[in-house]
Amino acid sequence: KKNMSRLGGKGGLSLEAFANVKNRNQNYNPAVIKKQREFYKNAKFVRKYKRSLHEQDRSNGSSAQSRSSEIGFNSKPKQIQHGNGSLREAYLKKKEEDKKLEMEREAKFRAKTEAKQRSEDRRKASREKMLKKTKSGQPVMKYRIQHILETLQ
Repeated sequence: KKNMSRLGGKGGLSLEAFANVKNRNQNYNPAVIKKQREFYKNAKFVRKYKRSLHEQDRSNGSSAQSRSSEIGFNSKPKQIQHGNGSLREAYLKKKEEDKKLEMEREAKFRAKTEAKQRSEDRRKASREKMLKKTKSGQPVMKYRIQHILETLQ
């Protein structure tokens, strides 16, 4: 009885449940889990090592510069050449293009919002005119007739 109720009552397994019985435990694979754990552990150690190297370079940066000037090296680092110019120039060009694109997007967005605001204000004003009433509560037909003429034109 317990097995029957666990499998979905008297009717047995549904077609979907039957099809997925063997696929259910594919997520649990100890070997894959172990490899992933090892991979992330190694990545963590590599990151720590790089960070420590970077900090050492910072602390030894001033002495390294003085040593290089004594030996006769140029104090500026070499720039790697790629195609038209250096990596730095390519990076700066890309950054400028990104800034231009961002500015264009902002301008388009601003123009769109301003147009929306203008049309909304126009609609509000025309609505106020349409709903204008005299002291006795009668609608002012002049504005309604103007609105009808504008829509016809």
